[in-house]
Amino acid sequence: MLIGIDASRAAVDQRTGTENYSVQVIRGLVQAGRDHRFRLYLRSSPSPPHGLLPEGPQVHWRKVGPRRLWTHVGLSCEMLRNPPDVLFIPAHVVPIYHPRATVVTVHDIGYRYYPQHHTLPSRLYLDLSTRLSCRVARRVIVDSESTARDLVREYRVAPGKITVVYPGVNPAMSRADRAAQEVVRRRYGLERPFLLYLGTIQPRKNLSHLIEAFARLPRDLGNVDLALVGGTGWLVGEIFRRVDELGLEDRVHFVGYVPDGDLPALLSAAECLVMPSLYEGFGLPVLEAMACGTAVVCSDASSLPEAAGEAALFFSPYDVQEMADAMVRVLTDAALRQTLVERGYAHVARFSWERASREVLDVLTEAARA
Repeated sequence: MLIGIDASRAAVDQRTGTENYSVQVIRGLVQAGRDHRFRLYLRSSPSPPHGLLPEGPQVHWRKVGPRRLWTHVGLSCEMLRNPPDVLFIPAHVVPIYHPRATVVTVHDIGYRYYPQHHTLPSRLYLDLSTRLSCRVARRVIVDSESTARDLVREYRVAPGKITVVYPGVNPAMSRADRAAQEVVRRRYGLERPFLLYLGTIQPRKNLSHLIEAFARLPRDLGNVDLALVGGTGWLVGEIFRRVDELGLEDRVHFVGYVPDGDLPALLSAAECLVMPSLYEGFGLPVLEAMACGTAVVCSDASSLPEAAGEAALFFSPYDVQEMADAMVRVLTDAALRQTLVERGYAHVARFSWERASREVLDVLTEAARA
């Protein structure tokens, strides 16, 4: 079977959740599908970083243009001229012209629940493209039961069309030694103990409430900082203003995007990971922190209870004081923190890209035969 994959999201230098999903699932599919051939569709430029995507006799890279309107013009034309047996889209947008056997992964539809946290053009594009993709794809993969329920509720997708495949965790995510932790602390100016948030800086991540909760920590915990790690998204002005209003400029660090190689040491060095999101399709940083032996404190919203299981301390994302109290408990109760770490190691062992890729391959095979 010839499996075509939209690899455009994977072939970038600065990858976040969706891009990392694409990289890992593509690698896993090639490993799991040794009896199949793979055609990876890439933009005409730039080339992917060396070693990022798999190579070999069963893998063929196909560069497609133009750069603008790549999915609906370039990839559509390629599908018209030379379609694969099944097409896999790892992130939301199915091209206008596509094989009947097309499978798409929809990671979340947070824009439906929190439209005020997206710009109007992005909200309209996400809504239209996801709605159409769910309609025309033969199968839809989601990262969580929470997102599956959302698609049924919001887009009337037939439950039998949806398959939940939990993401895996990069094997590189493991506890870093003290020396490596000190290197990244110096690199990012984190001299004092710190709480860590990992993800895009944008409103639906609920960072204004996190900053306010951090400001409420007792004075005797005043030597603890807050590190916000991730690239800047949209509508972020309020987040930066909140730091200034609360006089936290010296204690809240906007670290920016951090390359994958530094993440294990940064997660290992944190006192805990705080995930305050209003909505997540899954919440992979929760598992990455657990794999690095770091306690997790997180919101009880959307899919996060699925991602964290019984290995995190939960709070309501709308209750600032409850969020602050949860952070205080983890910072001051060493026994609780150790319990969360031990539960985290056990919990994260359930998630692997090898398993996830086999399950995706099963969906692709079923779609091709239907």
